[in-house]
Amino acid sequence: MKQLILLVMSFFIVVQAFGQKNYVQMADSDMKRNPEAWMIDFSKALKWNYCHGLVMQSILQVSNKMDDPKYDNYVYDYADTMVNADGTIKTYKPLEYNIDRVNTGKILFPILAKTKEERFKIALDHQREQMRTHPRTKDGSFWHKKVYPHQVWLDGLYMAGPFLAQYAKENNEAALFDDVALQIVDVRKYLYDSKTGLYFHGWDESKQQRWADPKTGLSPHFWSRSIGWYMMAIVDVLDFLPEDHKDRPAIIDILQELSASIEKFRDPGTGMWYQVTDLGDREGNYLESTGSIMFIYTWIKGAQKGYLDKRYLKKGEQAYDQYLKRFVKTEADGSLSITDCCSVAGLGGEKNYRDGSFEYYISEPIRDNDPKAVGPFIMTSVLLDR
Repeated sequence: MKQLILLVMSFFIVVQAFGQKNYVQMADSDMKRNPEAWMIDFSKALKWNYCHGLVMQSILQVSNKMDDPKYDNYVYDYADTMVNADGTIKTYKPLEYNIDRVNTGKILFPILAKTKEERFKIALDHQREQMRTHPRTKDGSFWHKKVYPHQVWLDGLYMAGPFLAQYAKENNEAALFDDVALQIVDVRKYLYDSKTGLYFHGWDESKQQRWADPKTGLSPHFWSRSIGWYMMAIVDVLDFLPEDHKDRPAIIDILQELSASIEKFRDPGTGMWYQVTDLGDREGNYLESTGSIMFIYTWIKGAQKGYLDKRYLKKGEQAYDQYLKRFVKTEADGSLSITDCCSVAGLGGEKNYRDGSFEYYISEPIRDNDPKAVGPFIMTSVLLDR
């Protein structure tokens, strides 16, 4: 009898969940998996890092759609925990010059607007100040981190670009828009591959890294998630970049060009993309969910905003349905999970040197519910109101 009652309860939970929007289901599922937002990215201790900002940004977007304070409260509780009364941020060390730390600052804009608490304005300024003195290449591109000198990674375009563009708009810092635009255009100059239309994961201006081509300084392969970071950075920066900015047409051209390029590398059976973007037929490569949803997000948002041809909206909607079929599963309790997420990938390092080889990219752990899939999936679902 007890088993029958439990079975009936589970059935009603699943039926109730089925009637909700995908963004509500996924947000609720991830909040259940991470009762405190600092736990995002399987964290065991407090951390101010890009994954936290990515997921909480998506949850704030859910809050804008839902009349339920739990979503705002979830994000505010994290900010309240992490931002001290004097505006300093726990675990954040600006002089480490780690560009990943800047992304989470985006959640403070709406929190500041709602609460008017001065500490959040100070915290935003701290993150802006890091980027004033952040080390750069000779042409002005931000290094990915101080510990990775002379290196530009595609990932970093998302970590700083949209934050700085929004900061420029909120604080009337017009000159900052030029800096944000420079980052995007410079990547086209140095990391673009004319043969495929894709972008290499990283570039070492000094050409000293073991992973870097001694002539070009480029890493050897295309990693889908890194390209996805770049594409999301572009469509999110365009939210804030002035309509009459001199580089806006060039940036939209880059978006259109790259949107067409990635379409050539979709898996014909599933419509999804591989971990190593252009080598889908190579043994060991696999269909990867974080890069795939970033591409879909970009197509849909780009088309909705008018940066891409309207046919990309239909392509994005179809790809979203394929994504649900390939990567999203419903658990016994009705919660949603995303499968086949690359947990992490990078270049260089000291303890375990990451050489950028094909073998390296396919060797990193694969897991479910990585925040780099969860956040973009929620945001894409919000765009489609699915």
